[in-house]
Amino acid sequence: MPKIVDHEQYRKELLDKCFDLFAQKGYGSITMRQIAEGLGVSTGTLYHYFPSKQALFEQLAQEICEQDVSTALAELEGAQTLQEAMEALGRYLVTNEDYFIKWTYIWIDFCQHQDSQEMLNNSVFKRTNQRYQQATCEFLGIQDAVLASFVLTFVNGLILEKLWGDQTIDFIEQCTLLGKMLTAYLPQHTAVVGSQTDFQS
Repeated sequence: MPKIVDHEQYRKELLDKCFDLFAQKGYGSITMRQIAEGLGVSTGTLYHYFPSKQALFEQLAQEICEQDVSTALAELEGAQTLQEAMEALGRYLVTNEDYFIKWTYIWIDFCQHQDSQEMLNNSVFKRTNQRYQQATCEFLGIQDAVLASFVLTFVNGLILEKLWGDQTIDFIEQCTLLGKMLTAYLPQHTAVVGSQTDFQS
């Protein structure tokens, strides 16, 4: 009886292993042949699931986005105020610092090999950005997309500073400070986080 393969699960397993390969060699340097060798599969199998290196990376970005959102929301639930939520975010960043720095490095390397206009128009990256923004709104209990974007930009900036070697950056300290600033900016936001009150500014 032939072996039944769950192609979707197998595709995800391949993507999971690709993260470390990109982190080790960089997007620009690694080839599809090297990726196949690193995964222990034939190039034919790799191309069957991913028609190109960029297609593979786009699917990896989607998969990581969903994993990030699911993991973060699960680990950060329970905060009763905006301040508590931001302090929890700081602790989460500390715990996962190595992962975030690696993923940021991979992204930077990928962007160096892309046309900036194509990046802006890429539907995959638009969807992942929207998903992160939506998750941030859910986490903070707001519906202000601009504010959610600001918080994401702030977090990305902290990670970049770490990537550049600034050891003075303290995730918990910085997120706690941002929590105080956001609380002052949204003085009415004192209820349970996740209430989804509309805070349009």
